[in-house]
Amino acid sequence: MILEQAKRHQVKLRLGLSGASGFGKSYSALLLAYGITNDWNKIAVIDTENGSASLYAHLGGYNVLSLNDPYSPERYIQAIKACEESDIAVIIIDSITHEWNGKGGCLQIHEQLGGRFQDWGKVSPRHQSFIDAILKSKCHVITTTRRKVDYSIDSTQNGPAKVVKHGTKEITREGFEYELTVNFELINDSHLCKASKDRTGLFMDKPEFIINAATGRKLIAWCNEGISIDDIRQEIENCIKIEGLKHLYAKYSSVKNEIKPLIIKRKQELEALSNQLVETKDIVESQNTEINGTDSK
Repeated sequence: MILEQAKRHQVKLRLGLSGASGFGKSYSALLLAYGITNDWNKIAVIDTENGSASLYAHLGGYNVLSLNDPYSPERYIQAIKACEESDIAVIIIDSITHEWNGKGGCLQIHEQLGGRFQDWGKVSPRHQSFIDAILKSKCHVITTTRRKVDYSIDSTQNGPAKVVKHGTKEITREGFEYELTVNFELINDSHLCKASKDRTGLFMDKPEFIINAATGRKLIAWCNEGISIDDIRQEIENCIKIEGLKHLYAKYSSVKNEIKPLIIKRKQELEALSNQLVETKDIVESQNTEINGTDSK
């Protein structure tokens, strides 16, 4: 265990947009993404909403990956990887609701397994792999989530049961919001929103507002504060000892998921170089032995 001083590192944004149908989730997500990248070609939409992403093609030349059922966690993961391999900067997943509550999604998978409590032992790891794919992505990720009205039935000892409305609830597995950098809740069809979760401090407890490209620019400015991954990558590439790599991994532990592949790659390079030096040394020593043996004769 190592106790170290807290440092800010540049991070990839994990943004959430939730709201009822027609409240502008897809449109707002696109404006956010453009504010982050300033380049429509660097934006990809994983579209599970029957082609709704293409309705805003007039905004710019962003990319669309259509994802149809079955909406299993694995198919979402494949779509995320396809975007990453295409040098995309911002991935919009519109929406993640289907992964949980759609045809072939986690709830249906659980039901097909028998619907027992113990069957979650097979479903939960698959869902977590989907969440991990979002959290560990090398891209900025924006997710949209449908919301529904949440009710409960309250009853008193002497009175009749009452249906009580508790506002709205995101249609995905409970707890996803806590994984996000910022979660925006669209509250009406005029696209007004509020922040229900905000690690940046830019939007929490502020008046309701309409998301636009300037919102994305604020977020990317916050994101780019601190030490960049590119600077850390350069340190790793310049490292000439394996012990130095261990030091860098400990030094930048807050971004270990991002730098671990870089550390492993550089370690392999150093080991290969070390093996080459040993082989070269053995060859030189062997040649010297032969020369010395010839001279003695």
